[in-house]
Amino acid sequence: MAEQVVIIGGGPAGWTAAIYAARANLKPVVVEGIQPGGQLTTTTSVENFPGFPESLDGTQLMLQMRTQAERFGTRIQSGEVSAVDFKRQPFQLKLDDGKELEAQAVIIATGASAQYMGLASEQKLLGRGVSGCATCDGALYRGKLVAVVGGGDTAMEDALFLTRFAAQVTVIHRRDEFRASRIMAERVKQHPKIKIMWNTVVDEVNDVAREEVTGLRLKNVKTGALTELPVAGVFIAIGHQPNTKAFVGQVNMDDKGYILAEHTRTNVPGVFAAGDVQDHVYRQAVTAAGSGCMAAIEVERYLKH
Repeated sequence: MAEQVVIIGGGPAGWTAAIYAARANLKPVVVEGIQPGGQLTTTTSVENFPGFPESLDGTQLMLQMRTQAERFGTRIQSGEVSAVDFKRQPFQLKLDDGKELEAQAVIIATGASAQYMGLASEQKLLGRGVSGCATCDGALYRGKLVAVVGGGDTAMEDALFLTRFAAQVTVIHRRDEFRASRIMAERVKQHPKIKIMWNTVVDEVNDVAREEVTGLRLKNVKTGALTELPVAGVFIAIGHQPNTKAFVGQVNMDDKGYILAEHTRTNVPGVFAAGDVQDHVYRQAVTAAGSGCMAAIEVERYLKH
């Protein structure tokens, strides 16, 4: 028997959608995915989610959302959706363990993954000085030295944003010119609190056994020379990748793979998208949660009519 609604993804968008759908008696099933809680679980101190005047751990926030969704009757399915068929009703969803689900409506809330440099030390220190979101974590570095890795508009925006808090921002770029738009690049170049290191890559993220970032070992790509840069935080701004592999050919996407949605409605009636999987602009927990709410309300209206 087909479920009324299956929600794919267990981040802020997915859990908020589940809370609203469960309270509407739609008996939602949430497929958590391979990273329950999503990107927020890499943030150790969330200070900008409304209703929590004291900062809290991202994983803790996600667990509270999960518990709230379960309280209203949400059922949880572990695993990841590996393939879907949205060309017939009920919709068909196949999980990585071979299980299959059918649904009258689907909310895709699989989020997007920040692209990282691929260093073991970087992964070890995620949430302890390494961040993929300056607007999420920048305020934690008031009066401190930080670095931004990247050369596009996102890196420029992050660097300029961080100057509000940090004592100095160092932009590290592997080339000798930015890929960013000219106006953004000029703002960065002219800012008194921003230093630029051209032709440079991060060779290692240092923590000196303190379990938090203390600096970077940098490598000049032209000379091979190694230098040390003391920083308390490093923000990786080399792009995000929406988690939409399973939905290619099933719903409309832009050229970067983000799902195209209007008021969370995709081009397929009954299929909705919420959170970072369809938002490459804001990428905040609170905006993801808001769109999860919208998607659940849209599902309720869709099933009613």
